[in-house]
Amino acid sequence: MFSQLDFDAVAGEALAVTGPNGAGKTSLLRMIAGLLTPSAGSIELEGGEAELTLPEQAHYLGHRDALKPALSVAENLAFWRDFLGGEPGDAAQSLAAMGLDHTIHLPAAYLSAGQRRRLSLARLLAVKRPIWLLDEPASALDSAGQSLFAGLMRDHLARGGLIVAAAHGPLGIEAKQLRIGGGQ
Repeated sequence: MFSQLDFDAVAGEALAVTGPNGAGKTSLLRMIAGLLTPSAGSIELEGGEAELTLPEQAHYLGHRDALKPALSVAENLAFWRDFLGGEPGDAAQSLAAMGLDHTIHLPAAYLSAGQRRRLSLARLLAVKRPIWLLDEPASALDSAGQSLFAGLMRDHLARGGLIVAAAHGPLGIEAKQLRIGGGQ
């Protein structure tokens, strides 16, 4: 894994976490999201909503799309919206923004890999949270999907959001770099 890691990221900024496979990029995101406990050290959030924990203010999107194949596109997004506490009515608008409005009644099993990734990314729009923790967010996206997502990330940052993304390639937006594993 990694040790002696020290970094900061501020509102309106993206941090790209890079490194070889197995270096700990996903583990770092999971620690920030509160899904793993660091064996030493700490992860702190300064600012934000005082009554909410860091995980309650963050979206964690793993490299695998968390979808139920038998549920429709709309039902999958509604599940996450309800689970995470989004506003009713956000689902159709979020799907349209991701170019999935024509798939709204299809079972998720019928979607291509890129469409499944777009559906996962629609969660970021359906439930507003200031911190996005993204693990390989552009995987399976075609060039149009990558451009669309880059625009969504720029909009999020312009509204004061924060992005920490593990990536093997460029994010498509300006980002600070944090390399873990294999030297820093």
